[in-house]
Amino acid sequence: MKLSLKPLRDQVIVITGAGSGIGAATARMAGERGAKVVLAGRQEEALARIVEEVIRGGGAAVSVVADVGIEADHQRILDHAIQSYGRVDTWVNNAGVSIYGSLEQVPIEDQRKLFDTDYWGVVYGSLTAVRHMKQSGGALINVGSEVSDRAIPLQGTYSAAKHAVKGFTDALRMELKEEKAPISVTLIKPASVATGFTVHARNYMDVEPDLPPPVYAAETVADAILHAAQHPTRDLFVGSASRAIATLGQNVPSLADRMSGWLYRHQRGEAPAAGGSDSLYTAGGEHSAVQRRGRRHSVYTQMVTHPRSSLATTAILSGAVLWALSRRGR
Repeated sequence: MKLSLKPLRDQVIVITGAGSGIGAATARMAGERGAKVVLAGRQEEALARIVEEVIRGGGAAVSVVADVGIEADHQRILDHAIQSYGRVDTWVNNAGVSIYGSLEQVPIEDQRKLFDTDYWGVVYGSLTAVRHMKQSGGALINVGSEVSDRAIPLQGTYSAAKHAVKGFTDALRMELKEEKAPISVTLIKPASVATGFTVHARNYMDVEPDLPPPVYAAETVADAILHAAQHPTRDLFVGSASRAIATLGQNVPSLADRMSGWLYRHQRGEAPAAGGSDSLYTAGGEHSAVQRRGRRHSVYTQMVTHPRSSLATTAILSGAVLWALSRRGR
């Protein structure tokens, strides 16, 4: 069964975790491209600010305060979308939070809470969206991570939750295909992204958390999400680093294990841990975690999502490699 998705200008898009980071960037971009956007998150003021930005940019947007870890809140999100715009065409499960620290350090209570948001939030949102879109069709987009395929140290619980999201998403996709449901199911797998991720994370390390390079801008992920909203896509890696980590972990796991020292170093900032709040249990998150500027473009993701427009780029890169090899052989 060939799936067909609407252009963005004809879509109503629900985005969870829309008050900041990837969710906010996706909302702004979707609004600029003509979509009607429903923003969901825990911070009313942050959501209101993004709604204003979308409207100032010429788009249409509404918001609903909701906690994705609460099953009933997803029905409220759907009801608000239907009351505002009559339907939902794309549902993006983006909300998430992390914890830095060894698995022995992190209390089980905190690990369970992370799963409430990062795993059960995706499950609740997916099932709510699927029930609505089975007749009209649409796109379900779950935001996983480069750690959906390959776990990393110091974020073990986050890695486990993103593995679980991948398993759930893959199983749901197969079941919907068997039912011939007109729903595209995509898992987005970003590399490190320059958002408030480290600020919102709970930290059990003795230093402030950091992100392993390369780090991409939230808009790079938003581009990928909105591509999947219009073009049925199974998996979409954002950044060549994400693709490389997954490939290495799947094909040469012992070598990937030996990279743990590098991953330890690059997740530990230089400044001593200063304490502060996080977003694990309540909205917000304020401490002095390392902030980085992100790359706005990924050649790899551009080539995957726009193969025709990237043909010339591929030819130029290939020509450059051949020229370099020929020069080297002289």
